[in-house]
Amino acid sequence: MNFFENQDKARQNTQRLLGLFALSILMIILAIYITLLFLPYMLTSVDMSSFIWWNPTLFLSVSLVVIGIISLAIWSKNHSLREGGSVIAKYLGGTLITTETASEQEQQLLNIVEEMAIASGIPVPKVYLLYNEPNLNAFTAGFTFNDAVIGVTRGSIENFNRDELQAIIAHEFSHIINGDMRLNLQLVGLFHGILFIFILGRVTLDLYNLGMHNNDNKFSPWDGFISIFKIIGFYLFGLIFIIIGGIGLIFGRLIKAAISRQREFLADASAVQLTRNPDGLSEALQKIQQMDSRLLTSKAEVVSHMFFSDAVGTYFWENWFATHPPIPIRIHRISGIKVKNNPAYYRNFLQSNHSLVMGFAGSNYQTKKPDKITNRIAKVTPKHLDFTQQLLAELPESLKLGIRETQTAQEILFALALENKNSQIQEKQITWLRQVQPEEVINSSIKFNQEISQLDSNTYLPLLDLTIPALHQLSPKECQRVCKSIQGLIAAKGQISVRDFVLRLILWHRLQPILEPNYNISIKFNSIK
Repeated sequence: MNFFENQDKARQNTQRLLGLFALSILMIILAIYITLLFLPYMLTSVDMSSFIWWNPTLFLSVSLVVIGIISLAIWSKNHSLREGGSVIAKYLGGTLITTETASEQEQQLLNIVEEMAIASGIPVPKVYLLYNEPNLNAFTAGFTFNDAVIGVTRGSIENFNRDELQAIIAHEFSHIINGDMRLNLQLVGLFHGILFIFILGRVTLDLYNLGMHNNDNKFSPWDGFISIFKIIGFYLFGLIFIIIGGIGLIFGRLIKAAISRQREFLADASAVQLTRNPDGLSEALQKIQQMDSRLLTSKAEVVSHMFFSDAVGTYFWENWFATHPPIPIRIHRISGIKVKNNPAYYRNFLQSNHSLVMGFAGSNYQTKKPDKITNRIAKVTPKHLDFTQQLLAELPESLKLGIRETQTAQEILFALALENKNSQIQEKQITWLRQVQPEEVINSSIKFNQEISQLDSNTYLPLLDLTIPALHQLSPKECQRVCKSIQGLIAAKGQISVRDFVLRLILWHRLQPILEPNYNISIKFNSIK
């Protein structure tokens, strides 16, 4: 299954999602409609002989109000999520991990994420740690590659070894590559919409409790009677909203479960294919089974489908409501592949047993060149990971340290834009750079440029992406200054090469969430045609 097939699968899941969502709204409308039909007969002694089941005016009114309220709730939630995955991480109490403050365990996590990002050919995502979560879990969230984040619980970095942690991060990167992130954020917005009736009921009951506590008995008997009547009305309507909103809760969990379970199988298969270490993922799942993966925060319900394993627990009708397949089944699908140092056998195994790993075919590409190209796009292989690990190991220590700090990351970026074959062109660039940057920055950039010129040309793009996490710590004004400096360095050459074009394009895309935080993220193209 190639990248475009995965994207098609994600769009098909979106269509299923919209169908289930429409059904849930219809059920909520019917529940409110029937309640309003019976309510007059419940509160008064009106004769039931005059009861009429179909009232088109009432049904239309209820439909418009419910759809309007749910639409407003969805828009509000989607608006709050417009900044991408960081919103989800902060919502769950996550803290951004930076190299400057990272512990040894946290630095190991950052190293694994960097390896996976370069091997995948995508920007290095921000990494958040859920310090208050002692159990074992992880998640990924975002709309696009540029705003993606990886979140890991404290229990994961404390209890998993490197192989197990690498397997879990590979699983989360698979969700990014397979197009699941955007679908998962859409689920958050829709789930909030159909839960809004339930939330209204809970708020109404809170107001009821507040009214009971604030009743100081200083009213006249008549005022007291009216006050009690209003409070009882609050309680009744709040209870009705919660009961009807429970329909939304049930359908919300059904929707999440229906969409996410098969995507988990696919992500497991992708992770095993990438790391060539089925034992790592299998042992991680066994640890979760022995310990626990549930989050302590009550906020986990809304985003439970984003996690590596069950984040909230399912106690009844697990086959319907569980957002993840049972761990024994996941382990069974993985542990049958007992391969450690034999990649050729593993590739043959995938080709002959693709059903075991949810249709993940081996790298048996077609003979036509376009097919070869499309099959390779976003398809990460063990070869990519091997290259990445070798590349990072061979980087000079000054570059390894430099990419992690905001100031030196800018200097490395300038070094990438400097010409290293024509000294006259480089001198023109340096002359221009002196107009906008201090002398110490220029000297460091020249030094980094000399180091980079000694490296293999394949390190150019990975090194560019490795600077992005540090650049993300800059303010919008500072990012604009960096981009203008790069633009000036390229213009000083007098002509734009393909390398310059790629540098400028990638830099703008990677920094877009900072440069244009209100940029409308939309899918403009859904096929190669």
